[in-house]
Amino acid sequence: MKSQLEEKLNQYGQAHLLRFWDELNEAEQASLGKQIEAFDFELIQTLFTNQQSGGNKWAELAAKAEVPPAITLQDFANPQSYDEAYSLGKAALESGKLGMILVAGGQGSRLGFNHPKGMFPIGPVSDCSLYQIHCEKILARSKQFGATIPLYVMTSPPTHDETTKFLSENNFFGIPESDVKIFCQGVMPAVDQSGKLLLESKSKVFVSPDGHGGTLGAFVNSGCLDDAKSRGVEHIFYGQVDNPLIQICDPALIGYHLKSGSEMTSQVVRKNEPTQKVGNVVVVDDAVQIIEYSDLPEKYASQTNEDGSLKLWAGSIAVHIFATDFLERSSQSSDALPFHQARKKVPFINELGARLKPSQPNAIKFERFIFDLLPSAKNAIVCEVDPADGFCAVKNAPPAPSETPQHVKDAISALHTRWLEAAGATVEEGTPIEINPLYAPDAATVAAKTESGTTFNQPTYLQ
Repeated sequence: MKSQLEEKLNQYGQAHLLRFWDELNEAEQASLGKQIEAFDFELIQTLFTNQQSGGNKWAELAAKAEVPPAITLQDFANPQSYDEAYSLGKAALESGKLGMILVAGGQGSRLGFNHPKGMFPIGPVSDCSLYQIHCEKILARSKQFGATIPLYVMTSPPTHDETTKFLSENNFFGIPESDVKIFCQGVMPAVDQSGKLLLESKSKVFVSPDGHGGTLGAFVNSGCLDDAKSRGVEHIFYGQVDNPLIQICDPALIGYHLKSGSEMTSQVVRKNEPTQKVGNVVVVDDAVQIIEYSDLPEKYASQTNEDGSLKLWAGSIAVHIFATDFLERSSQSSDALPFHQARKKVPFINELGARLKPSQPNAIKFERFIFDLLPSAKNAIVCEVDPADGFCAVKNAPPAPSETPQHVKDAISALHTRWLEAAGATVEEGTPIEINPLYAPDAATVAAKTESGTTFNQPTYLQ
């Protein structure tokens, strides 16, 4: 085995990966060999050779960027427009044409939580996990419209086994097991400044998940796309596990997607400042695409309209709807999702076998981003959502200024408080409120279940 591996590695200048081969036992040798055999060294070499800063490219694109086709909050507030969209979305849901991809490969390490982030308790009163909230939202929509919404959960190698066990032990929070498919995203090795792969240990090459753009390949290779097609699923709702406010399978959102003939619809928020850390959804040369906040020069980010509002206002929140046929077509194109390079700090084993933990970025990671499908999607649009209604992701541990668990719990409670108050109830200030999706998945259902004049003055979990 060693000689075969050496022959392969020598072609690409990566023979150092076998430096400690003779120190390994048979199991370790087999594991390392299997890992090496799985790598596409030609691709890795090409990615490293072609790496560019991209600065001039992004400046050129930003100079031409215009506002994307958008369904704004005003459209959602227009009864005629909203009702038409809602009816279209309702019919699609009732016909079983929707599925859901939940991207859940992240770990909770930044939150001081040594488990998959989806297991993190976030219910402001119930302490329910992110997974429970999302699963019950999907189940609630299924019950509301009398049709199955299959759930496809994408994990990563570090989170896959624990996620599978957690969901199974909790009976998938009420979703029939046959309607849940768990699949694992791929990985990519990182390279140092000279293009050499890094060893994590003497018997293992360092790898990391290949980005949320890895969803497409993993969805296809796992058989999940075929499963969706066999069920008659024509559109896939996509969201990330760290945002419990996702308006999962919202009928009006689906309806605008369908009405526009869009192959990829992205939900966005109106940016509150020019350099807000969200991807900027724009149109360049008639193609909708995203320019990351770090790639958008400030002079273009700060452009305003005559009324003083931001010109490039649409900030991505990683919520999308895909036409299933579009995903299938994209999966057959080798360049549908290009790799991006990011310079990161990666601990590694040096030539003496010592483990080093660098203080500065020492490696280049390669990742794909799902939003790179936008330029190739026909009739792509964006739909605006008020962040108070649809976006508050948990990312940071306190004392960070935003996106901490408490911020997210407060956002859930505030949303559900507004639903109750709109129904004529009174919620005393500072009273934590949480509504289980199975009790009411939306404000209209809350209104139908709430008696006007009801007062809430203590922590309440409606379920």
